[in-house]
Amino acid sequence: MWKLLQIELFKIFKRPRTYIAFGAIAAVVFLIQVALKFDGKSYIDLLMSNLKDSFDFNDDFKLDLLNGYLICFVILNTLLIQMPLLVALISGDSIAGEANMGTLRLSLTKPISRTQYMLVKFLASVIYTVALLVWMAVLALFGSMLIFGTNDMVVLRSEGIEQIQSFDVMWRYIAAFGYAAVALTTVSALSFLLSVFAENSIGPIIATMSIVIVFTILSEMNIPIYDQTVKPYLFTSHMVAWKGFFYVKADAEGTTINGSIENLPAIMRSLSILLIYIGLFFGSAVWVFRKKDILT
Repeated sequence: MWKLLQIELFKIFKRPRTYIAFGAIAAVVFLIQVALKFDGKSYIDLLMSNLKDSFDFNDDFKLDLLNGYLICFVILNTLLIQMPLLVALISGDSIAGEANMGTLRLSLTKPISRTQYMLVKFLASVIYTVALLVWMAVLALFGSMLIFGTNDMVVLRSEGIEQIQSFDVMWRYIAAFGYAAVALTTVSALSFLLSVFAENSIGPIIATMSIVIVFTILSEMNIPIYDQTVKPYLFTSHMVAWKGFFYVKADAEGTTINGSIENLPAIMRSLSILLIYIGLFFGSAVWVFRKKDILT
């Protein structure tokens, strides 16, 4: 099975289109870093516009805010919205691509079960997703730290600002990237499921993005009955819960508590829902594929 996984990874990374996603991430990260390097003060002024009546920020404080930790936070907010498309490019091609090339029947002549075949395919897609996130972490986090330096991280919220000590930031990013990996794996599992029904990879990719876009819009709607019935169970409602790792508790005097997370149970609940969706999508894909007629 390990040998089959190696073959699948080779097939994924030998295709030139695989590197479109890596190139797109590098381009977006570079553009954001350049823009904030030359005009970061204007961006900080925009972020602070709602707080000017309550706080007085001098230029030195604004420059301290513009460090690698904040830049990475900005990049994550920008890129993680676009990442589902990049993930679907590979997972949507997993089965449909084989069917389109006529190699699906040949692949199943190997002495493995259909369930093992699907597991290998899905694991290869997951590894690709993780590789994309690692690439983003190297460029967005460590690249920004190199260019902008490090300092305490300030998180802007509707009720004010929170300051996280520099030594208390790195583990939060590790947790956030780990959570993002699960969120994007959910999208990968959805695209993988749709790939079983198609003979061409374009269909699953477009269908996945359509579902993500529609569900994201529904996740942003605020309707009383809908908020308590449907919205909590949409996987898109839980994909941005990684931000919760940067919301910290405060003591009675308003001082942030190092190492704390404001609502860890909510993050874990969102994580559990995403894992259930992954199991549901992958399990459905295996069930459908085991009954699939590959001879016609």
